[in-house]
Amino acid sequence: MSFSREQWSARRNAVPMTLTEDDLKELQGINEDLTMREATEVYLPLSRLLNLYVAARQRRNSVLQEFLGQNEHMPPFIIGIAGSVAVGKSTTARLLKALLSRWENHPKVELITTDGFLYPNKVLLEKGLMAKKGFPESYDMRRLVQFVSDVKACKRDVVAPVYSHLTYDITDVEKIVDLPDVLIIEGLNVLQSGMDYPHDPHRVFLSDFLDFSLYVDANSELIEHWYVQRFMKFRHGAFTRPGSYFSHYTQLSEAEAAQKASNIWRSINGKNLVQNILPTRERAQLILEKGANHCVEKVYLRK
Repeated sequence: MSFSREQWSARRNAVPMTLTEDDLKELQGINEDLTMREATEVYLPLSRLLNLYVAARQRRNSVLQEFLGQNEHMPPFIIGIAGSVAVGKSTTARLLKALLSRWENHPKVELITTDGFLYPNKVLLEKGLMAKKGFPESYDMRRLVQFVSDVKACKRDVVAPVYSHLTYDITDVEKIVDLPDVLIIEGLNVLQSGMDYPHDPHRVFLSDFLDFSLYVDANSELIEHWYVQRFMKFRHGAFTRPGSYFSHYTQLSEAEAAQKASNIWRSINGKNLVQNILPTRERAQLILEKGANHCVEKVYLRK
């Protein structure tokens, strides 16, 4: 089903906005200007839809527990958010986490990014994969699937590794996830399935554990433009911080830096989008289609 922005906004059904302008400033990405109008017209109706899905799953779990005579913690509702680098899926994930945590029937919402499950740089160098960081083969998929499986099985204090975009590597920091009501998983390839690996039919995928999936979409030329814009802002910000893996880019001229960003996009991120990420788009239950200024213009929802 296809919704214009106006049609989708009407699905809000008078649900009140619980976030402030200051909240939105903290949630938005470096290259975005997340407005209250965008949050209210697009993401508030989405949070209402997800709340209805979560409530339905909770009712079903209650029926099963009543039948079994159990009173155990219910498995979390798991949401997957996929899309290209620089398309704004991280902001979408943070905003949904904030909105969903304000619904009384699922206040504990956790957010995990698949970046934490990339192989450490040392391993990527050994495997010759540094130039393919973000491609499916650069992730420790076994560890990621085990993490999600443990959370879904209601295990306590499940550990997830944490990635630093400053050092461009896995850190010694760990994130503990303990019995969430909702778990949001954001990453490039969360919608990959057995269809992508027909030679390995017995493999288990992250997508097998998702209760709801959404894809943040935009024209590839527009995403490339956003990527270059973000790179240039990082060049004057994060790249200048001590310990930054990309500090050498600050020595480039404006023109050289813009060219370097375009080259990185075309040789790595753009290829990954075409080869691995975009083919999974139609598997999502909901697609947010963005236009200029990161504004969502259309929403597609699978019946």
